Amino acid sequence: KIEIITKDKGMEKLIALVDQIADSTASVLINGESGTGKEVFARYIHDKSSRRKKAFVAVNCAALPESLLESELFGYEKGAFTGAAARKPGKFEIASGGTILLDEITEMQPHLQSKLLRVIQEREIDRIGGIAPVPVDVRIIATTNRDIKASVQSGSFRDDLFYRLSTIPLNIPALRKRAGDIPCLAAFFIQKYSLIDGRRVNGLTDAALSRICSYEFPGNV
Repeated sequence: KIEIITKDKGMEKLIALVDQIADSTASVLINGESGTGKEVFARYIHDKSSRRKKAFVAVNCAALPESLLESELFGYEKGAFTGAAARKPGKFEIASGGTILLDEITEMQPHLQSKLLRVIQEREIDRIGGIAPVPVDVRIIATTNRDIKASVQSGSFRDDLFYRLSTIPLNIPALRKRAGDIPCLAAFFIQKYSLIDGRRVNGLTDAALSRICSYEFPGNV
């Protein structure tokens, strides 16, 4: 079960909104700085939806070059290219019935943006080297830590894809903007890592708590 640790009023409103939209089939675009918990929210949405018993598949769009990302997302047929010794299903097929997380979506190249737009519109994918399209039933959640509207204005990200992905937009505030969460997060991690490391740490001194509450947490870590 996914739990979001917070006592911040703004975050509580965000969670309440997520609870309302979890069972929708509409695409979700989560924006926030690195380390704010975008993937945690994505997994929370999946966990709260009727798709929870099906796969949750995460893909980092910045981690692979375009050619490999395409085959990872859409799969390929045997003989589609040198080294394709057998048919391989893509992440969309693996996630069918469940949820796919497209992390760092602004790093996706224009060619793949066009293919993704077709998946959203037609609910089907084309394997590399395939003859016929393959139907998929996938809830798409995309994340970015960049100003995606600026990417649209610069022409590096398709505006029609942006509007399709941001049917439900979520913006996660940085930790420095919700300092009230620092004490409960500190308590959570002290308990978690005390168990992992076999230690007995009761908590923070007042001086230590005051010190970390005044810290701006660059990188939200």
